[in-house]
Formats: sequence, C-alpha cells, structure tokens
Amino acid sequence: YKGEWLDARLIGADPYTDLALLEINSKGPWFGAPLGDSLKTRVGEWVLAIGNPFGLEETVTAGILSAKGRTLEGSEFSAFLQTDAPIHRGNSGGPLLNISGEVIGVNTAVVAGAAGIGFAIPINLVRRLLPNLRRFGRVRRGWIGVSIQDIGPKLGRYFKISGSGGVLVTHVQGQGPAGKAGVRPGDIIVSME
Repeated sequence: YKGEWLDARLIGADPYTDLALLEINSKGPWFGAPLGDSLKTRVGEWVLAIGNPFGLEETVTAGILSAKGRTLEGSEFSAFLQTDAPIHRGNSGGPLLNISGEVIGVNTAVVAGAAGIGFAIPINLVRRLLPNLRRFGRVRRGWIGVSIQDIGPKLGRYFKISGSGGVLVTHVQGQGPAGKAGVRPGDIIVSME
C-alpha cells in the first residue's frame, strides 16, 4: 500500500500518552509485527526505530536501549524507554523493535537540542490502554484527589515515624474521592507492609 491513501476512523485517543487507536477501512492483506515484552528488555540491548523522519519514508535507524522509566520535562508520563537510535520528527507512532523484530515501544518524543536521544512508550503500557481506547474512546484513570509529599528522614523524625514509605497529604480536592472519605491536608499515609 505504499503511496496509497487509506481512510481511517478514530476509535480513541489519549493525550496523556499521545496515543491514538485508528481503524483502517481496507481489506488488506495486513501484516503486523509481533508485540514483545517491554518489561523484559534490558538497557544495552540493540533496538531499531522505524518511521518517516522529515518525510523520508520507510527509514530504519539502529541504536541501543539507553534507559527505562524516564520522565520528560513537561510530560506527566514517567515511564519512557530511552534510546540512542535516531528518532526525529516523523518517527512518532512508529515502532521501536528489539533484535527479534518484536515491538517493544511506540516512538514518541525527542529532547530539543539533544541529538541522538529519543523516547518511546513501552508496549506493555500500550497493551493496557487499548481496551479503554476501544471501549470508551479514551483512557479512564483512577484518582484519589490529593497532592502528597514524601516523608524523608527529617519529617519522619518530626512526626515520629520510623522507616520509610510514608507520605504527607498537602492538598485535598474537596469533591474528590479522598475528600469525600474524610482525608485532610496534614494527614499522613503510611505503608502497612
């Protein structure tokens, strides 16, 4: 289907992860790459990024998986795969493949002024979002309606809390689930493990 325009219908979109699910109205035949397991990927493994950077169709670049669980400034999402396989404008939405040809991520972002650093959404996250996109046209996320602050050693001593794993509630959204349950700013939430 190279060079052919196909009609598609938007099934769902998630601005938080910059993902969309489209339905293509064509008989095909269509062939897809197998999905891998982004949790099993290891830093240092070879990866391939496929896309159309700067309008150059069917471009493949190679590199390594540089890091996992990255956060980008300005993004609320915090689990990006980082690669040094060149990703540029036009690669977004293309697959990030492992050396077995399995899709381990969806190419999505670069850091301005940092040539050679690209980011992909892990395929395991994409798998978890697809049912929501199919069923509701968006991703429905749980929330409790609080802002929190980690309790470090200094606050732990002040509040007489031993160990770690606690948070201090700093703000409660009045009509959110936590507010309705009686959680108030200044409350401390600790792990019972």
